[in-house]
Amino acid sequence: MSTKVKEGKRGVWQKVPLLIWLVFVWGALWQDFSLGNLVFGALIAFGVSKAFYLPPVELTGRFNVFRALVFTLRFLGEVTVASVQVLYLAVVRGPAIRNAVIAVPLRSKSDFLMTATGHVLSLIPGSLVVEVDRGTSTLYVHALNVSTPEGVTKARAEIQEIEARLIRVMGSREELAALKAETAPPSPREAP
Repeated sequence: MSTKVKEGKRGVWQKVPLLIWLVFVWGALWQDFSLGNLVFGALIAFGVSKAFYLPPVELTGRFNVFRALVFTLRFLGEVTVASVQVLYLAVVRGPAIRNAVIAVPLRSKSDFLMTATGHVLSLIPGSLVVEVDRGTSTLYVHALNVSTPEGVTKARAEIQEIEARLIRVMGSREELAALKAETAPPSPREAP
């Protein structure tokens, strides 16, 4: 079997999760999950996938359930705290607050992790991803109540920590190893 045929079959199988998702979205948009509507949605999803270039989502093949549970609990805590902070800023400080748009370089080059990080940030009140640069893996984030260089540094570190937690949950083995090397203390030979 030729390499081109193998790549073609692999490409079709990589699109299956996308097609299933598109059919689900079709049913949800029409609020009709009847067989006929889902078949029609599948035909449209197949047509869209053939007509437009949709890059395959590369999954890493690893998922740490314990880290995902810890991530979820911490995320819910961050949403709660941020909601209270936004309420306080809106009621007490009003229009006197200053905001910033911060460029945040990410460690991962994965579209999947970049998207996951962006969605998590957008779900936390007080932050919103306004631009994504795939070429440099940089998120541009609108951050509420950031007015000093120290505040920018703190906000950037918090966003990069969210990405680090996502890498621990579902990043590739290479990304996980790079993250561990980054956070490991220097060995006695490396210390000055």
